[in-house]
Amino acid sequence: MKKIKLDIVGLSYSQTQSGAYALVLGEISGRRRLPIIIGGFEAQAIAIEIEKMTPSRPLTHDLFKTFAETFHIKIEEVIIYNLVDGIFYAKIIFNDGRKQTEIDARTSDAIALAVRFKAPVYTYEFILASAGIVIEGNDFVFLENIESAGGDPETRTAPDTASYSSMTEEQLQETLAKALADEMYEKAARIRDEITRRKSS
Repeated sequence: MKKIKLDIVGLSYSQTQSGAYALVLGEISGRRRLPIIIGGFEAQAIAIEIEKMTPSRPLTHDLFKTFAETFHIKIEEVIIYNLVDGIFYAKIIFNDGRKQTEIDARTSDAIALAVRFKAPVYTYEFILASAGIVIEGNDFVFLENIESAGGDPETRTAPDTASYSSMTEEQLQETLAKALADEMYEKAARIRDEITRRKSS
């Protein structure tokens, strides 16, 4: 089967499951998006690598990367190869210089490792055809729609988001530094998002 390359479009707080996030993948040079619900820990692991944050101590995925590199193991690619009853299945393709090996993994863990190894992520047409969403307009609007869809009105945005908008840039930087020091990476990611929004507006 022909593989379709995906890129990470964004992470959005999920309103369908408390404490979960929607990881949105998009086909390269295409309009289809693949939202995958993942846990908060995995969302942190992906977000801090994308945002180039430096945790005070290595996270599990960072430890795995260091372990793999120590023994000259490289991740070549990640493939989301199946979808059964709403659950995505992924495998990681490794190479130690002598042989190639496939290992089954949760999709969220596989992508958290892929971003650390700069490895490409692929899926197949039948998965995009059955679970993909064709977007109209831009991805920013698409992500906003995911955040605001469903759920109780009081929980439609991630915690603390409203309070960040009233902070000065200096307060935001101080709060970001404290969140990183306390290893509160979800909070740090939301603060970084607010800083980015201000710079781009």
